[in-house]
Amino acid sequence: MTTDPSPATPSPLVTAPSSSPTSSPRRRTVLLDVRWSLGAGTAANRAAYLEGHLPGAAFLDLEQALSDPVSPDGRGGRHPLPSRTRVQEALRTAGVREDAPVVVYDARTSLGAARAWWVLRHYGISDVRVLDGGLEAWRAAGLAVEEGPVDTGVGDVVLGPGEDDLLDAEGVRRWLAADRQLLDARPADRYRGENEVIDPVAGHIPGALSLPALSLLAEDGTFLPAPALRTLLEQAGADPDAATAVYCGSGVQAAHAALALEAAGLGAGRSAVYVGSWSDWISDPGRPTA
Repeated sequence: MTTDPSPATPSPLVTAPSSSPTSSPRRRTVLLDVRWSLGAGTAANRAAYLEGHLPGAAFLDLEQALSDPVSPDGRGGRHPLPSRTRVQEALRTAGVREDAPVVVYDARTSLGAARAWWVLRHYGISDVRVLDGGLEAWRAAGLAVEEGPVDTGVGDVVLGPGEDDLLDAEGVRRWLAADRQLLDARPADRYRGENEVIDPVAGHIPGALSLPALSLLAEDGTFLPAPALRTLLEQAGADPDAATAVYCGSGVQAAHAALALEAAGLGAGRSAVYVGSWSDWISDPGRPTA
């Protein structure tokens, strides 16, 4: 895979075609297929993986490996932050080894891949990238895929305790009180409180600006270049160079927006993610909505 040539500011994105960044078995890149679509379920996502994936890639399930179980009272949202133990066990099962580079991808839009990128980096894996455009871009480049399961062996990765790159509801309140910008990465109609078919309460967090995650992609599913993203931010009323926090419905599209901003060098560095997002926010009826 082709990566940003600058070692000082490595891009979080890689592009096809692929070439291993190192020949060392210990440093051989681990490929993780994070095929995911809302409501599809683990069985359907795994079946799509088995039908065709990058050679040597292991399947990583967003619902089981990258989210904790949903709380009965809704606190934590629809995709709660997974525990370090849960993520570490899943990565070891997928063959992730200590200090090995990791590339994650999904079918096309990088939504599932972005969630994996954010969770893995949150727990201390610094060398993790997203295949821009996913499996569709790989196939468009004329590269081979393989079918069926992959025996990756058992990994030995050890995760860290978690980094300071996330917000909870109180953190969002303080963020807004400090007059910092908060972006809502859901589709614009859901931000406006229209056509809400997923969460029981419609609307958005007061003070948030609308920047739909999927608007950050070109027609082929790859991320837009930095000038185009800068324009979208300005049109949304945001400062492209200011510190930024992002949320969505359950923390998936928020990770996608954070990835887009970082890849473009916008948002004043690493964006803060409200991982519980709207589905956590509305779990307390005392929190304001707009």
